[in-house]
Amino acid sequence: MPERNIEFGKYGAQGVKGHEAVARQLDSLAGYIASPITTMRGLNARLTYLTRTAHARAAAAALGFTPTKAQLRDWRNGSVTPRRATLEKIEQAYHATRRENVARYLLARLNQDGRGTRVEIHPLNQSQVDRPRQREVGMRHMNVRSWDRIVTAWAAGAEQELDEAWVEQVIDLGSQWGQYEYVTNVGFAA
Repeated sequence: MPERNIEFGKYGAQGVKGHEAVARQLDSLAGYIASPITTMRGLNARLTYLTRTAHARAAAAALGFTPTKAQLRDWRNGSVTPRRATLEKIEQAYHATRRENVARYLLARLNQDGRGTRVEIHPLNQSQVDRPRQREVGMRHMNVRSWDRIVTAWAAGAEQELDEAWVEQVIDLGSQWGQYEYVTNVGFAA
């Protein structure tokens, strides 16, 4: 695609890809459990979330999280501490299941019956770039009316698809959309 940066940061610019900032914002809207998984409270909350309903158990099993009833009992009462690899698997299964469960709600809130959601795009940080190489890039606002591809890719954890879906929206900024491929933040609310 035209306008894609090949050597981002070569002169000291700092930022993240726009789709990564969008994913970070969607993650914050998903409302994950605040307690870390390394605490009893955090571990029990995640285990409850993953085993409470048949749908959650099926989603967790599809992601490779299939503990026995004895393992769950021992983890919950604290007599056995899961290994680090098991904790990581629990965390991954929890995040993926939570994303899948929240996606429908977020999609409805962000699309707002076709009205869309206003998005603020904060440009990349050029404070470390030499003055002659800096360019004029200001904060931009846009209204994203269709969040379907973005939220679906985020829920599936498909980073390449999320990037393509985000670029499809950013192109609406006009001929200089490539200046917003890397950003410091993308803000929106649902």
